[in-house]
Amino acid sequence: MADTGGMRIVGFFRSYPLVALALAALVLTLVLLGLGAPGAAQILATAVIALVVVLTAIDMVRDLLAGTWGLDVLAVVAMVSTVLVGEYVAGLIIVLMLTGGEAIEDYAAGRAGRELDALISRAPAFASRLTAAGEIERIPVRAVAPGDRLLVRPAEVLPVDGVLEDAHASIDESSLTGEPLPVTRAAGEEVHSGTVNGTEAFTMRATATEQESQYHAIVELVGEAVASKAPMVRLADRYAVPFTVLSLLIAGVSWAVSGEAVRFAEVLVVATPCPLLIAAPVAFMGGMSRTARIGVIVKNGGAIETLSRVRSVAFDKTGTLTRGRPEIRAVHPGSLPADEVLVLAAGAEQYSVHVFAAPIVAAAHHRGLRPAEVAEAAEVATNGVQATLADGTEVRVGKPAFVAERVPGLRRTPLTAGETAVYVSRGDELAGTIVLADPVRPEARGTVAALRGLGIERCAILTGDVAPTAESIAAEVGIDTVHAECTPSTKVDLVAAARPRPVLMVGDGINDAPVLAAADVGIAMGARGATAASEAAAAVVTADDISTVAQAVAIARRTVRIALQSIWLGIAISLGLMLVAAFGFLPAVLGAILQEGVDLVAILGALRALGGGPIAVPPAAGEDHSDDFVSPERV
Repeated sequence: MADTGGMRIVGFFRSYPLVALALAALVLTLVLLGLGAPGAAQILATAVIALVVVLTAIDMVRDLLAGTWGLDVLAVVAMVSTVLVGEYVAGLIIVLMLTGGEAIEDYAAGRAGRELDALISRAPAFASRLTAAGEIERIPVRAVAPGDRLLVRPAEVLPVDGVLEDAHASIDESSLTGEPLPVTRAAGEEVHSGTVNGTEAFTMRATATEQESQYHAIVELVGEAVASKAPMVRLADRYAVPFTVLSLLIAGVSWAVSGEAVRFAEVLVVATPCPLLIAAPVAFMGGMSRTARIGVIVKNGGAIETLSRVRSVAFDKTGTLTRGRPEIRAVHPGSLPADEVLVLAAGAEQYSVHVFAAPIVAAAHHRGLRPAEVAEAAEVATNGVQATLADGTEVRVGKPAFVAERVPGLRRTPLTAGETAVYVSRGDELAGTIVLADPVRPEARGTVAALRGLGIERCAILTGDVAPTAESIAAEVGIDTVHAECTPSTKVDLVAAARPRPVLMVGDGINDAPVLAAADVGIAMGARGATAASEAAAAVVTADDISTVAQAVAIARRTVRIALQSIWLGIAISLGLMLVAAFGFLPAVLGAILQEGVDLVAILGALRALGGGPIAVPPAAGEDHSDDFVSPERV
């Protein structure tokens, strides 16, 4: 059997040549000293140390020019001082510590990004397009256009978003929603890129290009998350300047009091803690990996840090606290019969991204009705759709206030708890109303309770829906404060006025993009949400499960706690070793060896952020939901 362990070690050193150089130089220097050639040993060690000093100094200068003060200053001064006082073996150990620490960080980052990279590897590359002649042609996914008819074979990944044309299909949506069992989709229902077909081939009609499809948006978010490292070092940077000053002060005083320059080097040898340089970023990458594992892609470490401190949460209603899959309960005729109301509504709603659009269009198809021909249409955010039919008639579909602009004296349809009415007008007449109900997610109440148990002090619902519907949902999930019939700008104002901060906004849909961007940290329900909302948010839920929001908060808090533990552990032990070295009881070589051990312990501690199973979210600590959000007028 091949020695796979040895192969891995060789591969590691090939990937990190500076580590190999530092280790080889240290071994060769010790051999030369053992052979009685101290001059040659010193020349070799000095050359390698000088190389690493130059490379580190270049990075340090770049950081300083960028306005970032790091701990590289200590590392450079320590390496230079060891050479000047003849402790070049200790200097080589510092070199090995720095290069090896960076290698460990890269390895940990690669391991932490494994769940993220798995999403990218699933992205489809080709599609099978059906031509007008009924032939099948294999084309790159980027060449698919809306309206193309595509054949999806058994076990194939769906290339783009679209609508099912066959009677039914069994699809594995676990990559997007987290649902482990295949779901059955019927003709006219939406199907999404990145999901996997079952055992029977089916045809679909593309409704988006590759760039516009949901899975491509998730892959782009993954790329941002993997590439974003800079915000993760901010936590350690807070401690860099005071620690550097204190270390140099202890080293300088020791030198001045003892009169021995070697004391300066001995102190600084143990003043280069890897926890500040490496362990904190490793912990943040681990936290991002954990959130990805539960179906939440966090774009950068800065979002993890903010998420860990959240004290207020605002929820959108439709598609966030509710399933986002409304069902039509009734069609009430006005000036037109029920079927004609559906024909008009379906014609306009074909141009809408709102969650009410799809069930209205599907209901028309189910009844064998053909949506009205529309010459042009425009969605009015948070209000509805305004369309012009082929004969020039204006149609409005949406909220009562929106339709009332064209229908004087409009009377609202009575609703029961959880119901919403979509009003349809033709010209200046009320054609009718469509009553829908969007059931609350079964995990919504538990999520709100879990967030309160995690220390969230304020919860509210911000929605564009009417007050009775919003209040019934709020009562069902355990939230007291409701702001209904909000416009996008009103939501932004409410979040800006919310106290205490930081504020987390959880939303879904294109009109949530502004408030998601305005919040201290925004989470988009991206499994079925709009791309604009996902791009504006700091994190995206790819699983169709709102309880992952509470899980993400818990993971963020644990991640920051582990990062801080690693930082303070390194600082505490390093300060202790510096004081021992200052009194002359810790030779430079022994100090460097001890520091390696400290660094290893701290990094392994930071890697705890990667491990473990699902975090148990604690139950609600209490039921005090008093006066959650402050309205702008009261600030």
